[in-house]
Amino acid sequence: MATTELLVVTGERVEVEGSIDEVERKLEDASRSTSGAVAWLSDATTGQALGVNPAHVVTLRPGAN
Repeated sequence: MATTELLVVTGERVEVEGSIDEVERKLEDASRSTSGAVAWLSDATTGQALGVNPAHVVTLRPGAN
């Protein structure tokens, strides 16, 4: 399965499930939604749901998996 690494404004790096295109689409959809909406992604390591504020994402790049 493809993964994507997110770098957020705090400097934390998070690897999530999905290709860059899939993750980008979820972030864009959330940013077009109501103010404060988060993109719901799955942590690639734990599988847990992760809500990400798209305004806090600095970069996307292919993950290690």
